[in-house]
Amino acid sequence: MKIHLTLDGRVVPATLADSDAAHAFAAMLPLAITLHGLFGRETFGPLPGVMPLAELRTQTYEVGDIVCWSAGPDLAILHAQDGQALSGGFHVLGRIDTGAEAFGARGPLDVRIELADDEEDEDEDDERAAALPGGCDAYRGRKPSICAARAS
Repeated sequence: MKIHLTLDGRVVPATLADSDAAHAFAAMLPLAITLHGLFGRETFGPLPGVMPLAELRTQTYEVGDIVCWSAGPDLAILHAQDGQALSGGFHVLGRIDTGAEAFGARGPLDVRIELADDEEDEDEDDERAAALPGGCDAYRGRKPSICAARAS
């Protein structure tokens, strides 16, 4: 599931994991949250609701991980690697696709998080449909923009 994180007018795309915790997080969206810097590697802020226990708990992280501290519920965006392991348990909710460095900016960050538009998914559906045997004639998708452009 794709989401967009918007800060200072910049849209940062991310992909959520396929887990109970990520689905619970997605159910909270859209969400406005203020994130604060911590240890030069992450920004964090409180979530508005309780998160379920994670199926997997880990102590390692990668730059771009979107995590929820189990003891929180606090959301954190990991934007830098400092070589240290994280202490305490957390679930990985997803990953920033590109632009994790934007979360290293100074000061509190006001961030809006929302589900990405279906438009991108529809374009991918159109491309797959056009490549099928029968191509556009066999397309039964929601919005056949590529097929419509080819017909005109």
